[in-house]
Amino acid sequence: MRSIEKRTGTVRAAFDQGQVPTIACFNKATVPLGVNFDKLLAALQDFIDRHFAPVWGTPAKLVKTNGFLKGAWAMVFLDNADVQGALAYHDLTPEGLPLSKVFVKTTLNNGDKVSVSASHELAEMLVDPAINLMTTGPNSKLVYAYETADPVEEGEFTIDGIPMSNFVYPAYFEVFRKPGSVKFDHLGKVKRPFQLLSGGYQIVFKNGNWSQVYGSKAKAKRFKQEDRRGHRSTYRGRPPAKPSLAHR
Repeated sequence: MRSIEKRTGTVRAAFDQGQVPTIACFNKATVPLGVNFDKLLAALQDFIDRHFAPVWGTPAKLVKTNGFLKGAWAMVFLDNADVQGALAYHDLTPEGLPLSKVFVKTTLNNGDKVSVSASHELAEMLVDPAINLMTTGPNSKLVYAYETADPVEEGEFTIDGIPMSNFVYPAYFEVFRKPGSVKFDHLGKVKRPFQLLSGGYQIVFKNGNWSQVYGSKAKAKRFKQEDRRGHRSTYRGRPPAKPSLAHR
């Protein structure tokens, strides 16, 4: 199931997904991102190559485009989370492939950074492209969504001066791991499986419904004040809409 190889002193564990996806990245936002788009894509590619893929085994190639690319996944930058008619694909490209959306105005209005939001969405799309992975955990009454950035979402580090999102490691979801026995997240802040940092949250399934648990009361308050419409996590447990070709 996994292949392990040593490269430049690191161990890579790759889940055989049968492909290295190309991800078409295009900017349809009308407001500044707060970072040069070309530099952002270069930092995101470095995020994948040097930080994320060596841990999760999920390589990908980002390409700058003007729109959807045949056979490619996509990440699109838009103004707001309530865009109607502009891009009615939900979590799928026109071909039914994985899609992440970064809402620039919404992100900035929430007091967040576009580059952090983009790396957050990218990390979660690479590990769970169909938004359908879940796992058991420390609470036998809950099922936990396999989201790689949510539990640590307010942590960040920089690549060439551009902030990127913290993310958890595979061991985070392995409940048998002892506290402090391995690295559970990229910044080394998490000390045990399924721990939520104060700025993080977890999507859980209980009694037939999806909900959230939070790392702190302050996070719960901030979360409820933010506009989360249109994010990948909002489609958890919902069948994806059939792709519309009207705006292809």
